[in-house]
Parts: sequence; structure tokens; C-alpha cells
Amino acid sequence: MTIEDIQNEIIDEFSMFEDWEERYQYMIDLGKELPLIDDQYKTDNNIIKGCQSKVWVHAEMKDDKLEFTADSDAIITKGIIAILIRAFSNQHPKDIIDADTSFIDQIGLKEHLSPTRANGLVSMVKQLKMYAIAYQTQLN
Repeated sequence: MTIEDIQNEIIDEFSMFEDWEERYQYMIDLGKELPLIDDQYKTDNNIIKGCQSKVWVHAEMKDDKLEFTADSDAIITKGIIAILIRAFSNQHPKDIIDADTSFIDQIGLKEHLSPTRANGLVSMVKQLKMYAIAYQTQLN
């Protein structure tokens, strides 16, 4: 599936819920299914700067595609990173770099987060794209 296909799937899933209470619960559930980062990668180098909570992300290249794993010490934040990883993991770095992230606005995520969490969301997206840039450079 392409990044856009996955993003559209996420938009469809979020549109099924009546209110943000249900969407938050769904995000918490997604966080529970997150491919967890190996403890050896839970280092300061893998912490996303700009997040109120601790969020660790690790990227690895497998068959020209980036695989992300992550974890967070906060359940909502874990759900947020789970959504992003679902959209970007197992994709070619160039596709991640070029990916439009407007699906985040379409599901209303940013407007329903506290300002510090919204900043953290932006930092998460930036970090995933920075990993993609680093790995794309290696491929060139």
C-alpha cells in the first residue's frame, strides 16, 4: 500500500467515530498495537526533541524500505506515533520525504491536542522525515 492509501484508510477509520472521546480511545488502542522499539534503542539519541512526553523512535532500512519502531511513556502520545508509523513504516525513504501529511488535519488531530502535544506531533513528523532523508542520502 502507498502512504496515501494508508492515510486515506486512517481518515476513513477516524470518520467512523462520533466524537473525540471515541477517537482518543481508538488512538490509545492503536498505541497498544505499536511495533515497540527494542530496549537497546531507548536512548537519548532516539528521543524526539520537542515532545512533552518521552517518545523514542528507531528506523532501520530493510529492502530499500524504512521500518520504524517506537515507544512513549504517555498513552495518547503512543497512539499519535502509532498513527505516523503506520503511515510511514515499510515505505521507501523518498516516498516518506515527499509524503503529504495533511491527513493529520483531515482527521482533526492537531486541533484536538494541547498546544504542547501539537508541537510534539510536528516534531514527530519532522523526525520521521529526517530519518528518511538520512537513509535516502545513503541510497544515492
